[in-house]
Amino acid sequence: MPFVIRTAVEADLDDLRGIFRRASLSNVGDRANLQAHPEVLELSGDAVGEGRTRVAVGPDGSVLGFSSFLVGDGFLDVEDLFVDPPSMRLGIARALILDLRAIASSRSIGRLEVTANPHALAFYEATGFVAIGVVETRFAPAPRLGLQVS
Repeated sequence: MPFVIRTAVEADLDDLRGIFRRASLSNVGDRANLQAHPEVLELSGDAVGEGRTRVAVGPDGSVLGFSSFLVGDGFLDVEDLFVDPPSMRLGIARALILDLRAIASSRSIGRLEVTANPHALAFYEATGFVAIGVVETRFAPAPRLGLQVS
């Protein structure tokens, strides 16, 4: 499926919020916690407003997935990575990671880091991330992963 990646704009927010909710709830292992705490299914528009969100857009202009990032001390932190469930397994998430690598490289940042949902661990490992620790999250400990960019 062809798609392009661009910086998100405010007009994308409704689509991003829908993808965030649908993708989050598509994981059976997370669904009960998320439904018990619906406030965590609310996506802030801060990253969009600050130019830190990238979207994958299909040929018809539909938003298929997105990533957002924070700049840490020597690393680019993958804050969000979500693909709309009907568009999963088409290379969109992998392309968004490659896009974040290019952003990091253009800013002379040497690595990406992510606090990974354990259900997404195989994806991150397949894209080259390696374990660098474990961090506490709201619901459970989660692996912290890193990927050298340069």
